[in-house]
Amino acid sequence: MDLIPKPRSKFLKVQCPECNNEQIVFGSPATVVKCLTCGKVLVEPRGGKGRVKAKILEILG
Repeated sequence: MDLIPKPRSKFLKVQCPECNNEQIVFGSPATVVKCLTCGKVLVEPRGGKGRVKAKILEILG
């Protein structure tokens, strides 16, 4: 029995489709997440899991 439940959300390593910058983002963001290099939107909030608009390279623990 787990006393502490595991979180359902994950961090994602994504690649910007515009400039190929790699960035770590939260999979369930509260605000729009933009690329730190070019400013393109990478993840949009959707009330739960975000809409990822970039290539997901890796799902981090």
